Amino acid sequence: MKTQKEPFLKKKWVQSLIASLFCVVLGLLIGYIVLLFINPKGAWDAIGTVVKNFFTYPNPKVALKYFGSTLVKTAPLLMCALSIQFAYKVGLFNIGAAGQYVVGAGACLYMALAWDLPWWICLLGAMAAGAVLGSISGLLKSYCNVNEVISGIMLNWISLYTVNMILSNVKESASPYTYQLASFNPSALIPSMGLGKLFSNNQYVTIAVPLAILMAVVIKIIQDKTLFGYELKATGFSKSAAKYCGMKENRNIILTLAIAGALAGMGAALLFLTGYEQWQCTQSSVPAMGFNGIAATFLGGLSPIGTVIASYFIQHITSGGAYVDKTMYSSQISDLISALIIYLCGFVLFLKYFMNSRIAKREEKASAAAKAAEAASEKESIEPKDVDPNEKGGEE
Repeated sequence: MKTQKEPFLKKKWVQSLIASLFCVVLGLLIGYIVLLFINPKGAWDAIGTVVKNFFTYPNPKVALKYFGSTLVKTAPLLMCALSIQFAYKVGLFNIGAAGQYVVGAGACLYMALAWDLPWWICLLGAMAAGAVLGSISGLLKSYCNVNEVISGIMLNWISLYTVNMILSNVKESASPYTYQLASFNPSALIPSMGLGKLFSNNQYVTIAVPLAILMAVVIKIIQDKTLFGYELKATGFSKSAAKYCGMKENRNIILTLAIAGALAGMGAALLFLTGYEQWQCTQSSVPAMGFNGIAATFLGGLSPIGTVIASYFIQHITSGGAYVDKTMYSSQISDLISALIIYLCGFVLFLKYFMNSRIAKREEKASAAAKAAEAASEKESIEPKDVDPNEKGGEE
């Protein structure tokens, strides 16, 4: 008996790809319409610049260098996306990834600038700080029934102002920025191991990029191939059922948010320990990296591997928006176009639900038609056929 093949459009990766591409195209279209209203003369060139990003440079070496810079910013975004994706698979919405990213940055920079520690210890310190902050939300969720979204939002702001205060001890006297790692502690810089030479001697391209991709593969294996991952997903489907089966549901929730926090904290370290950016101790808003991770997660179809591609794309258009002609459009227009695409990424799950409902209706109609045809054929075989009396007499 032949097994019926699953319809092509019903495969999860196909649905995720179609839904993601639809959201991207729709976001670019709406962005183009907005540009037409502002200044129709440069609208096409502006939207093309957003998509091209580093390809706007005619010199291949310069383009390759800025491609490397895009990858540098992709690594922390990917880690924040993995943080949110890991928690979401367990039924938790880790909106506190932004705060976990902040404490990760604060921990690694303070350990590097105040204590002169090497990069790998600073990286572990950032992960530990993020894990501690994540576990606070987990404890509140497990034992006080506090929604992780509420506690996460509150901890985001607590983290921001606490880190600003702590890093004020290691900032430059004439500016609000922290000291440069290259000058004060070169050992805290993540090693390049020759990767920078591949991108026209871009000093900021380090092993942070392959480390982030490796973490995506590890998360994929944990979720799909281990008993621990199965228990976490079971807890996410039904906390009561997991408890009935003997699983420690409270421990799983706390552990999930701790791991998610460690991933977000690691993302901060993978950016700031390259020396690409310095922390501004006077900033009054939580970095967008943690929130952009939400869009990357859903655009990637809630898959760690899909999240890798989605994270690069979001960072690609975000960086590309900086090259829009500022003489024709305001400096905020690039952020507006990027925000439109990122916002529409949230509709990926809705589109997948819509496709599944349409496929289910078609299958239901096809099944009903097949049953009707089968019933008609059975009725025809049961009923006696009419015999012509003349044929019967002739035979006699």
